[in-house]
Amino acid sequence: MASQGRLLLVEDDRSLAELITFHFEREGYAVTRTGDGEEALLLAEEVRPDLMVLDWMIEGISGIEVCRRLRRRPATSNLPILMLTARGEEDDRIRGLETGADDYITKPFSPKELVARAAAVLRRVRPALAAQTLDYAGLEMDIAAHRVKRDGKTLSLGPTEYRLLRHFLEHPGRVFSRQQLLETVWPHSEEIELRTVDVHIRRLRLALGEPDLIRTVRSAGYALDADGVAN
Repeated sequence: MASQGRLLLVEDDRSLAELITFHFEREGYAVTRTGDGEEALLLAEEVRPDLMVLDWMIEGISGIEVCRRLRRRPATSNLPILMLTARGEEDDRIRGLETGADDYITKPFSPKELVARAAAVLRRVRPALAAQTLDYAGLEMDIAAHRVKRDGKTLSLGPTEYRLLRHFLEHPGRVFSRQQLLETVWPHSEEIELRTVDVHIRRLRLALGEPDLIRTVRSAGYALDADGVAN
């Protein structure tokens, strides 16, 4: 089954968290979970999830405050957030949405509906994550088959180069610093150095061939850009 993305679940009811985790993992999501608001803020930076399911009433700081703080941080300001809560009053729903939640579901709920609503949020907020293929400037990545072609020719990529290219294809034209790429492509490797990013960028460029699609932005980082020329 193709990966549907990384989910950060913030829910302090263990039995409910296990139920939600089961349904999301069955659909191909990689789930990280916590029941603590402070830890949720840390994990949002460390895991770089594609989606957060956030309960309003959790340990430590509230879910609504977690949402507010995430929206203030540049690294998480666009993180899709689906708020989960027992609060069903209209004023509470409006407050949650105004704070920055992308959708809102009240308890009790159907786990299947929750997964469907989460998928809908991803399709709306990050269309690339809902696609089975990513295309850009003659590049085609088949996520389900784990295969990459350029102008119809199959490319041979190592695992790290594949992850780098997928990240670039999900955000074409956007410049990423070496640190951002390090945290995204090597999220759990604390001993990796920044220069490692440069090594794998060079390998990716060799695999992609000419003309060069990876643009180097001095003092900033790299971008997948069909109009860019490496420096």
